[in-house]
Amino acid sequence: MISVTSKSRYAVVALAELARSGEHPVPVKELAERRAVPEQFLEQLFSTLRRSGFLESHRGSKGGYTLARPPEEITVLEVVQALDGVIGQEAEEAGGIWEEGVESLRSVFGSTTVADILERESAEGRSGMYFI
Repeated sequence: MISVTSKSRYAVVALAELARSGEHPVPVKELAERRAVPEQFLEQLFSTLRRSGFLESHRGSKGGYTLARPPEEITVLEVVQALDGVIGQEAEEAGGIWEEGVESLRSVFGSTTVADILERESAEGRSGMYFI
C-alpha cells in the first residue's frame, strides 16, 4: 500500500549532499563515492530528477549537478513522488487506519525539506546515509 523505494532514500541523501556542496557543480561519481551509492544507479536517479526540475546539469571539466531550487524548497514528498509515484493511492480506497497512516506519512514527508535532512545530518555529526 505504501511504496517508498530505496531509489527515493538514495535520491534524498544525494540531494542533501548537493546542498552541502553549495552552488558548485558536483560530478555524479563524486556524489556516489561520498554516499556509497552505485554510480550508474545514481546517474539514473539524477536523470529523472533533472527532468522533474530538481537538478541542473553542467557540462565540461568542472561539470556536474547542482540543485535547481533552494534546498529549503524541495520536500522529501516531492522527491519520493517524482521517483516512486503518488504514495499510497490504494490506502485511500481502503480507508480507515490505512488512509490515516498514508496521510501521516505524506504530512511528515511534505513538511521535511532537503535542507532539514542536511541539518539533521549535521546535528548528528555525519554525512552518511540518513534513513527516512
